[in-house]
Amino acid sequence: MTARLYAAADGGNSKTDVVLGDSDGRVLARVTGGTISPHAVPFDEALSRIAALVARARTEASLPAGIELSQLSVYTAGADLPVEVSRLTTEVSALSLAAATTVDNDLFALLRAGAATPDTVGVVCGAGINAAGRRADGVTARFPALGQLSGDWGGGHHLAALALYHAVRSEDGRGPATALEAGVRSHFGLPSVEAAAVALHLGEVDRARMDELCELVFTVAAAGDDLAGRLIRRQADEIEALVRVCAARLALLGSAYTIVLGGSVLTARHPQLHEDLLARLAVLSPRATVTVLSSPPVTGAALLALDALHGGQCPADVEDAVRAAL
Repeated sequence: MTARLYAAADGGNSKTDVVLGDSDGRVLARVTGGTISPHAVPFDEALSRIAALVARARTEASLPAGIELSQLSVYTAGADLPVEVSRLTTEVSALSLAAATTVDNDLFALLRAGAATPDTVGVVCGAGINAAGRRADGVTARFPALGQLSGDWGGGHHLAALALYHAVRSEDGRGPATALEAGVRSHFGLPSVEAAAVALHLGEVDRARMDELCELVFTVAAAGDDLAGRLIRRQADEIEALVRVCAARLALLGSAYTIVLGGSVLTARHPQLHEDLLARLAVLSPRATVTVLSSPPVTGAALLALDALHGGQCPADVEDAVRAAL
């Protein structure tokens, strides 16, 4: 085999995808496992999972033990601060899984998956929310992404919690009336919102089910509920602010750059959020192109690994082959 080999990982908050391929654009294996985020599992466990997933990919690709990978690129949630990226890079490199190792936040895989252009800003709004940007000269912009500790607002977890919060207050009279109240009762099949809150607290209803209430916010907003509509507009405010700050830091606001929207809340294209965002971003950056992520983020991780192997953006035919395979 004359083509050089790479492994690339995209580690989200719940799962990790690993691709093994070669510098000609062939994808030889793809495997999935649990999260490798050091915010979700102990650090040693994250390292063990990376090693195990790469080993599984090698087995699936029927790669002999003596053949070395030229590049390992790992993009994961939980690599938010420079100190975290530095430690992960050191520890993953020490696993000796490849001749060269790159580690960074999973948002950079999303950026590469969503756009081939070098000037890009991306927002992920899924369970949580974060943003990052990169410029053609390699300069990046990013946020700490530590939740309320670093000023973050929104994402699926937060919207779901707010749905329950406002439903409780609607029911007991402390807050304005909202259709979220009836929606929560119906969703859990319980006689009151208070009963739902108590059941969640006692573990009689799986606490993870509370996240399902994010979708309820969009449902009742679409039916005309004012409070739910205000929550969605507040989410749009935050996404617009993330793009504005990233693009301004990179001096891209007046340029032709790409804005990538990813994460389950944004890829669902809920009209009240999606159409509002498109209108806002057109005013913010008239020359920007907005795209909603359609490729899996691991595609971006693979392309970044290939960029490293090729010493710059990989050839278009190689990129096309990887995108078609994944």
